[in-house]
Amino acid sequence: METPEPRWLTSDELATWMTLMGVLMRLPAALDAQLLRDAGLSHFEYGILAGLSEAPGRTLRMSHLAVLAEGSLARLSQAVGRLEKRGWVRRAPDPTDGRYTLASLTDEGWDKVVASAPGHVDNVRTLVFDTLTKAQVRQLQEIGRRILGATDPGGSCPTR
Repeated sequence: METPEPRWLTSDELATWMTLMGVLMRLPAALDAQLLRDAGLSHFEYGILAGLSEAPGRTLRMSHLAVLAEGSLARLSQAVGRLEKRGWVRRAPDPTDGRYTLASLTDEGWDKVVASAPGHVDNVRTLVFDTLTKAQVRQLQEIGRRILGATDPGGSCPTR
């Protein structure tokens, strides 16, 4: 039985793919660098704090927070442990179902998000939005939605 010929990328597709790979590698590193320098947080840790800051009562189940933060439960648990030691997050059993653990943003954690957000938003604006036209921002959103739809067909990604 013959193996079908792969659907090789065209030269335009290859150039686009290489550009996207550069963005996927460099943007997270640039976001991390700014947050580590200015706030002493990784981008992942900031995402946890920001996610909790927007949740009702500043509290989420760890399993939901893992989806929101785009991380595994194990990675999230390690990061939340670091944030707990700094007094920014507190964990407790879910009183409605003890099988789950809740993560809550403390008042000190709220203060950390409030202090860290302006620099992070400025960096995001500088690296992404200031480089694009309004039409390109809309296109980027649609492109991102389509790629997320292909990579997460079950729809667990909260950004869609």
